[in-house]
Amino acid sequence: MSLDSLSSYSPYSSASAGLAADIHSLDALKRNTGQATPESIRETARQFESLFMRELIKSMREATASMKSDMFDSPTGNMATDMLDQQFSVQMSGQPGGLSDLIAAQLSKQAGLQPESFEKTPPSQTDTPLLRRNSSIAAYRANQTQPPTQPTTRQTDFVQLHTETAARIEKDTGIPASYMVGQAALETGWGQRQIKARDGSLSHNLFGIKAGPGWKGKVAEVTTTEYVNGVATRKVAKFRAYGSYEESFRDYARLITKSPRYAKVNLQDGSAHSFATSLQRAGYATDPQYATKLRRTIEATQRLQRGTQVAAQSV
Repeated sequence: MSLDSLSSYSPYSSASAGLAADIHSLDALKRNTGQATPESIRETARQFESLFMRELIKSMREATASMKSDMFDSPTGNMATDMLDQQFSVQMSGQPGGLSDLIAAQLSKQAGLQPESFEKTPPSQTDTPLLRRNSSIAAYRANQTQPPTQPTTRQTDFVQLHTETAARIEKDTGIPASYMVGQAALETGWGQRQIKARDGSLSHNLFGIKAGPGWKGKVAEVTTTEYVNGVATRKVAKFRAYGSYEESFRDYARLITKSPRYAKVNLQDGSAHSFATSLQRAGYATDPQYATKLRRTIEATQRLQRGTQVAAQSV
């Protein structure tokens, strides 16, 4: 796209003030191509994104015309709908990371300006009441509990395989079985990513416990992802290897209940959130999102365990 290919522009058009784009007020672009500034190019890009959005909305309206109510199928109703769509197209354009940023970056190169000038849209162009309201709604929805998806066969099999062992460990240590099975599911991807030795044999290490200097047992050496200052890096690390999954559960329980490092891990209030948060705070994993992932996996495990119990009782 070149500056000459744009047939319209006005840096002081009504769209700048938040009103719907007026195509007839955009006929000055060719006269201003030799005086391109970051502000003018940014506004041009926003105008074209607005026009694009308007055509997109128009196409959506036409695609659903057969479902339109007779109440609004009138010249007055059509005009009101068109005006609303124009306003929507203006409000939706010019946001950071949108089409206007790409257009502005391309035009700036052709005009000899630095593309970096267009990486961020000024707050005044995006901080409208409508967008703030939409952002608040989006943030609210993101924080709501998402409806649980149907469990896969792998997830169901994993929970059934390890729940009995975890229940025995719970009686001995007080660590809820669902917490242990949930964390094992997170660490292994529901059994898909289990740690193996070089010869391909299973390490039975369900919790990603590394083999430090004090470990005298078998070791499995694998490449793993670690987070250093929030940046994911690949490293070769040594992990403990066990003779069975029960050994893995018992070693994990011993670590959580006996190590001073995990003395403040919350096991008693029945909250997966508290457990996951306190475990990450104690430094169990380097992934900054570990607590959130663990909470979700534990909750999924609890749903599966409840479903299994109900199914068993109905037999």
